[in-house]
Amino acid sequence: MSKDFKDAALRAITIERDAIDALAGRIGDEFVRACEVMMACRGRVVVTGMGKSGHIGNKVAATLASTGTPSFFVHPGEASHGDLGMITGQDVVLAISNSGNTAEVLTILPLIKRMGAPLISMTGNPDSILAREAVANLDVSVAIEACPLNLAPTSSTTATLVMGDALAVALLEARGFSAEDFAFSHPGGSLGRRLLLRVSDIMHTGDRIPRVSPDTTLSGALLEISLKGLGMTTVVDDNGRLAGIFTDGDLRRTLDRPLDIHATPIRDVMTRNGRTIHEDQLAAEALNIMEELKINALPVTNRDGELTGAINMHDLLRAGVI
Repeated sequence: MSKDFKDAALRAITIERDAIDALAGRIGDEFVRACEVMMACRGRVVVTGMGKSGHIGNKVAATLASTGTPSFFVHPGEASHGDLGMITGQDVVLAISNSGNTAEVLTILPLIKRMGAPLISMTGNPDSILAREAVANLDVSVAIEACPLNLAPTSSTTATLVMGDALAVALLEARGFSAEDFAFSHPGGSLGRRLLLRVSDIMHTGDRIPRVSPDTTLSGALLEISLKGLGMTTVVDDNGRLAGIFTDGDLRRTLDRPLDIHATPIRDVMTRNGRTIHEDQLAAEALNIMEELKINALPVTNRDGELTGAINMHDLLRAGVI
């Protein structure tokens, strides 16, 4: 029985892989035309489809929207009962139907044409009504469904989904859509935080910055480290510029030396010219520096080299950068 399960699964994967491979030969003038029409769209790309095509259409619309092509899905049945008002002449309609003759989709075609909204179709039948009415038809036909009855939409929905992804990626590249643009569409995700959150957004500022003068004794510096809880203290001169840093690691190395912690000034044991980060840099860059140098905190400076903050690994963890 287990062999039967595996054989059926492998057969389905092979059939669907072949369906995807067949798409490569169909990326031609019709695909270019579809991209040009969508690039010229002054409104939204409105995706519609019935049944399984509708489920795929929902995902295609979501992918387009998150990659720089404003888009949403309209159910063709609901469109006939009021939702057609969501479509304007400034939009482009992307209609998905494997047969190309789905009644609910064909019903709204005359109204879409009357609005003047260009129609792009994805069908498995290039001779269908939907394909003939479209300014560009993307052929997503398959030789056979992965379903052994050749009935359940399987290979056909996979091919349609891949063609939708191909459209989204082609448009993304044509628009010069960047990682930062993507992050603005996903501010709640970890990727968005990594690409949008800056050091200045999460750093410790003002009195929360561990800070001592170069003349402060080692014992005084240790009190500042304990008080501020960042595992380090900055050493700042009279002009507000960073003179050095003293960390937990520096403390361990200092304890190996015969020093009087109540008399030794911090300038004698601090790390000079230590690594800093600019307040406008991404928080993710702070993480990269800490991981590379195996440190847990960084002083933050502004364009004039003045100390403006401090950030440590716990801040990055709380902010969701890690």
